[in-house]
Amino acid sequence: MSNLLIYCLSLNNEDFDKIKSLNYIPVGLGDNEFNSKWTRDNVGENISYKNKYYGEYTFHYWFWKNELPKIDKETWVGFCAYRRFWVNNFNKSEIVNKTDFLNKVPNEWKDNEVILGQNIYMNGWSKMKIIKHGLKSFLLKPKYFLKKNQNLKLHFDSFHGYGNLDKAIELLDGNDKKDFKFFMENQNYYNRGNMFITNNKKIINNFYETIFPWLERCEKVLGFKNSSYGNTRIYAFLMERFISYWFNKYSKVRVWPIIFYNINKEEIS
Repeated sequence: MSNLLIYCLSLNNEDFDKIKSLNYIPVGLGDNEFNSKWTRDNVGENISYKNKYYGEYTFHYWFWKNELPKIDKETWVGFCAYRRFWVNNFNKSEIVNKTDFLNKVPNEWKDNEVILGQNIYMNGWSKMKIIKHGLKSFLLKPKYFLKKNQNLKLHFDSFHGYGNLDKAIELLDGNDKKDFKFFMENQNYYNRGNMFITNNKKIINNFYETIFPWLERCEKVLGFKNSSYGNTRIYAFLMERFISYWFNKYSKVRVWPIIFYNINKEEIS
């Protein structure tokens, strides 16, 4: 099948050789020092100064503005991180050696346009979690005490500022406002990892044309906070939910495993 191009995002200069050995493109994010071999999000047209708040999406902006036009239309393009990786087989549940990492396009993808990670569920709150994070939501809407009613909106309100999600949704265009609201209020899972792979340049361009103007509008309402991690990185957490909604609505999606593997601590054999 077609070529596969994977950008692997890292915060650590010492990861370069390990990432390169996987035949991935090493991408350095954040304010740490990186050698000149890294692909960076702070050159060309960029918003790297927002990395503290946007997370990996400062690179996505750079990729959109500087690299996407150069990508061949037959190429599958994907993104991973130094602690989260795609694997080469749908039935694989762990990474043991280098051959377990995704390195070619599986035949199963031939009828799909976008690959997303497996579902991660937000229900089943413990009493301690309710008291520590979600007490306001549970008291205002006692229905949340029933596991079947615990949705993505409850989780977002509890960990990323009560009411911030509603403010952000109001700033979406057209049907996305209604449909994303429905998604957050009626679903209790999203696709893991804030990662995707696609072979359709039009789809990825449309995605970027949707999210970055939206995030700019959100900035004017939500601002840039430096309190809890959940509030500081709110734009990345918004996107973690939005990519599940958007790609499932507008493209042919296949779910594929993403596995935790910290190349800072593990030796790749």
